[in-house]
Amino acid sequence: MLKWLIRRRLAAFEKDFGYDASYIKHILDADFGAFTKFVKAASIGKFRRDVPKDVFYAAGAVGIISEDCGPCTQLGVTMALRDGMDPKVIAAVIAGDDAKLPPDVLLGVRFARAALAHAPEADDLREEIERKWGPRASISLAFALTGARIYPTVKYALGYGKSCQRVVVDGTTVIPPHARAGATHTPAEAARPERPAAGPSSLPA
Repeated sequence: MLKWLIRRRLAAFEKDFGYDASYIKHILDADFGAFTKFVKAASIGKFRRDVPKDVFYAAGAVGIISEDCGPCTQLGVTMALRDGMDPKVIAAVIAGDDAKLPPDVLLGVRFARAALAHAPEADDLREEIERKWGPRASISLAFALTGARIYPTVKYALGYGKSCQRVVVDGTTVIPPHARAGATHTPAEAARPERPAAGPSSLPA
């Protein structure tokens, strides 16, 4: 009975967001205990305290893109938009267009990229984040980044992954850097788009 109710909720979620949750249903059918552990683990990405909304979703988007899953990226964008994130901002994050990002969002994006790359500049960026918003802000971004990567990692491991070629943001198609024609970026390298020329957005990324 419980599995039936969960499947109904998953079906409603799929319809609402246009998302294929087959891999979650696969886990549910195979082992209920595995399903509950997956849900609990994934809930880490719902923790948001003190950090601005757009910064939080931008960090999560960097995490999703690094795992190269189109449906997961689209779902993250849809959720961000429904929560009131500026379409132009999330589109710029997906496109790797740092010059169009507000300073606070750029800070979150750069921190997420540095954390993924295990880069030393992550320490300075974390300190800046905590000076602006407090220690819970850096925890929130760390959880957003980690939570965003759980879904595509599990999907690919179970054979349900689909590469991220294009994402629709408020009716406009946005192509991540690594998916552009002739691009040589890998999904992980897409977290490090080319630096723009001089200006406030030209800080090391």
